[in-house]
Amino acid sequence: MSTSDEKGRSGAVTRFENFLKRAVELGASDIHVKTGLPPIVRINDVLQLLSKKEPALTGGEILGIAQAIVPTRMQGMLLAGQEIDMAYSISGVGRYRLNIFRHRSQVGIICRFIPFDIRSIDDLGLPAALKKIAVQPRGLILVTGPAGSGKTTTMAAMLNEWNTLSGGHIVTIEDPIECLIRDRKSVITQREVGIDTESFHTGLRNALRQDPDVVMIGEIRDQETLQAALNAAETGHLVISTLHTRDASETVSRVVSLFEPEFQVQVRLQLASVLNAVISQRLVPRADSEGKGLVAVVEVLVNTPRVRDCLLDPNRHGEIREALNEGANYGMQTFDRCLMDLLKRKIITRETALRNSTAPADFELRLRGVTE
Repeated sequence: MSTSDEKGRSGAVTRFENFLKRAVELGASDIHVKTGLPPIVRINDVLQLLSKKEPALTGGEILGIAQAIVPTRMQGMLLAGQEIDMAYSISGVGRYRLNIFRHRSQVGIICRFIPFDIRSIDDLGLPAALKKIAVQPRGLILVTGPAGSGKTTTMAAMLNEWNTLSGGHIVTIEDPIECLIRDRKSVITQREVGIDTESFHTGLRNALRQDPDVVMIGEIRDQETLQAALNAAETGHLVISTLHTRDASETVSRVVSLFEPEFQVQVRLQLASVLNAVISQRLVPRADSEGKGLVAVVEVLVNTPRVRDCLLDPNRHGEIREALNEGANYGMQTFDRCLMDLLKRKIITRETALRNSTAPADFELRLRGVTE
């Protein structure tokens, strides 16, 4: 590589990192780099310009940034126009999950900020029940919600709870590695799909030969990985993973539907046997004294005997919602109960609570003091 090429790469990296640093200073969760526009950032769930003074980026400039930051092993993928998922770190600032892709033959880059420090369950304002759920010796925990709802942050907090309180071996399988977890009471092994292991399924299968106590799977994407996760939980390990489902009831349906009808009875048996909890969440704007930002609204389903019966019998699927409503003594809560609590504590507004409630009409009746 010539000296001019090296200077060009260095300049592209410096410019890109300046975008990322400035975005973090503004409290942005995501940074969009697109041809024909200045960098765009998402702050409090609203897209806006990083700076009015920043000029629009050309396709050549963005391609130059991508070529400068993509590892050598992925350069072929970039040239072939394939999508790339990767992690990127800036010392003293944080890590970023990057997706590099093509749109209308131009390169685009989306970056998600991941702080170096892992926040605790308390710091995140998550339900206290998660502390107990996080340190169960075995079973399956599913953290669910749409993209960008904080699932990774919640899983990291739960792993941090185990790491702080319990000894053992925690193995994570991620694409890419996001939160860096330090060895504390536990030994931590973090493996990245495409670098350290071929796939989630392959990594999970081999993780069981690595003397794990806890296995974290970044995402369950297919039947093969789900079956391996169920088997791992069944053989005495604690397994934590995510699904892109809206709530507990939909999560159960999704798990079962990933299998052919002739296998669904067996899957229900396994799920009823190993499931510890389903934690579903979404982020909503906060409006308290801490200022602008987002707060997690969390639904928690714990696998009680009644819930287990609902998992086994598809005709009782509708009772899962009833079990959630009546399960406060087991640490369960619905989205609407969480919203009501946040509203009473003046962390969110009435409008935000109504807009994000599962049953707005019922929620409004409760706000008026009318109960069933």
